[in-house]
Amino acid sequence: MNQESSTSVSAARKTLAFGSVTHIWSDAFFALMVPLLPFIAQDLGLSYAQTGMLRTVFSGASGVLQIPAGYLAEVWGEFWLLIAGNVWVAGGLIAMGFSSTYITLLVTALLGGLGGGMQHPLATSMISRAYERSNSFTAIGTVNFAGDLGKMAGPALAAITVPLFGWRSTFIIAGVAGVLFMVITMTLKGSIAVATAGKIRDVRGSEEDVPDAPSKAFVLLSAVGMLDAATRGAALTFLPFILTGKGLDVAQVSVLFVLVFAGGAGGKLVLGWLGDHIGGLALIWSSKGLTAILLVSFLMLPTAAIIPLLVLFGFGLNGTSSVLYASVARLVSPGKRARKYGVYYTATEVASAIAPLGYGLLADATNLSVTIVAMAVITATILPFSQLLRRYL
Repeated sequence: MNQESSTSVSAARKTLAFGSVTHIWSDAFFALMVPLLPFIAQDLGLSYAQTGMLRTVFSGASGVLQIPAGYLAEVWGEFWLLIAGNVWVAGGLIAMGFSSTYITLLVTALLGGLGGGMQHPLATSMISRAYERSNSFTAIGTVNFAGDLGKMAGPALAAITVPLFGWRSTFIIAGVAGVLFMVITMTLKGSIAVATAGKIRDVRGSEEDVPDAPSKAFVLLSAVGMLDAATRGAALTFLPFILTGKGLDVAQVSVLFVLVFAGGAGGKLVLGWLGDHIGGLALIWSSKGLTAILLVSFLMLPTAAIIPLLVLFGFGLNGTSSVLYASVARLVSPGKRARKYGVYYTATEVASAIAPLGYGLLADATNLSVTIVAMAVITATILPFSQLLRRYL
């Protein structure tokens, strides 16, 4: 390996490490609220609806600025926007910790959550360019997996600090720690400047290396991503009802969901790696085909048979996302990726948010079994849709 190649690989790895670390922090910030909700509700006397609204506002706000962030990245570069986004959310957590009423908590959650719109499209865009020449699926799968580490870190912090200091101090501790870490991270700017310069210069190639595919290809991939996200959001909503219908209690269901999430984290990492060796299309087919089959199987199988399959279900349910994120880079030139990722992530998050409501209405009108079968059928439509992308992927 010559010196220039060695330098490029080193810069790419630093870029991947930076994107992964910011993803850990970002997802930890948003996951932190979940275990705190019962304590917040008890302290402020909130109803279930008010508690749910708090969670919806905080997480929903994170999707608002994804598209504008993509355009801003083309002027300022991803590095500073990723730092600013995490500092923004961290500041929101600190403000939430000082909130004394439900209204102020709701407002600070809304304002703080807006900063989360920087993370996903910008980190993915930046890393896709850093690994333009090789291992792009593996790299994007890695940064996708890193977010799951954050989802575990947030509740872990809450488990330690809430009994000692309460929910308000937990928000403040997480926020202050996040701000301090991001300030320290600013010193890395020189190490990954090539990958994040405002003119979007690629670490390992030029913008002409990947010409834009026709717009219809990106639209089609986004549609596949929306179907995938819709299944993910709805399946995680209604799987507990399948399990409780088989006689399991809430505590048992909670434990089993650890298996689902563990499988999902593994799927993001492994399918990302396989994407560089097998190709994205085959993995989309296999993972979503598996998901559709298992959804229907869960209705018929006894609990003892379902339990070992939950890891496999999570693997297929969540793992496809790494393949789809990396596939966006195959269709879009480096200079336009930040904005396109902003569009893609926004579209999939809308689908994920709407799907539980749509399937819930179907379940109310019919029953749970009909709904799950419908979910499996709609998931299976990803297979022919993705086949139309063969010439581009």
